[in-house]
Amino acid sequence: MSATPSTGRALLGDAVRRLAAAGVESPRVDAELLLAAVLGVTRTALLTLGEVPGEQAARYAALVEERAVRVPLQHLTGTAPFRHLELSVGPGVFVPRPETELLAGWVLTRIAGLAAPTVVDLGAGSGAIALSVANEHPGARVVAVERDAAAIEWTRHNAAARAAAGDTPVEVLAGDMTDPALLSELDGAVDVVVSNPPYVPDGARLPREVTEHDPPLALWGGPDGLDVVRGMLSTAARLLRPGGWLGIEHADQQGSALPALVRAHGRWADVADHRDLADRPRYTTARSSPRGQ
Repeated sequence: MSATPSTGRALLGDAVRRLAAAGVESPRVDAELLLAAVLGVTRTALLTLGEVPGEQAARYAALVEERAVRVPLQHLTGTAPFRHLELSVGPGVFVPRPETELLAGWVLTRIAGLAAPTVVDLGAGSGAIALSVANEHPGARVVAVERDAAAIEWTRHNAAARAAAGDTPVEVLAGDMTDPALLSELDGAVDVVVSNPPYVPDGARLPREVTEHDPPLALWGGPDGLDVVRGMLSTAARLLRPGGWLGIEHADQQGSALPALVRAHGRWADVADHRDLADRPRYTTARSSPRGQ
């Protein structure tokens, strides 16, 4: 693509062809989002776009080339949409996926009738779930726990930005979701524990955008993908009040294995699995019950 002034239509046409040739799954959408980001406009505004100055055209061409070699779109735009939020993302943090919005919505349904619920997000990453809960239920106390030193900087950044925008502040804590002492001061007092944990089985084949750019601590979960969940279940059982709820995202192939693991743990009732908008198994929920019930 040329670095001289070009029309928006010409730039988009070149970009779509380049991304399609590189095997990018959604070349038209990605090309439009990148150009909108460079110009600081909405995708709708591209419909009436005229000539693009040479400097911006060159910047756009460089971003298209990065996308063609599978740098995630969100790393190039610097943001990822999630429910009603626009979150900052980049190298070192897992890019939130649309499927996880359903799990966040489930949390909000569970706390809808509570004036001041306590919610703990284990493995918060960008803060997508935690910050959505705080945004949509202002009375909630929300604690976001993240282990990865790089990822938690993004958690803190997004939490500070949302607090500055007027949302209820989210408490961000560095910690391991399997730590038996994690948040011990909240034992038996939490209404919902939610997690999008590392659940990818070791050795699974993933897109380059994931394997080359998402942090390993957010991906790999052992031979069957459930090692971290095994350790996290005890933490969740300890934190939740009797009758409190647990929600865990999982891979498509774990729609039977994860509910079975939760049932075998022995502290959970009403175990159920839920499907996403593409009708794929996506997350498991359960209610805390006293041991033996």
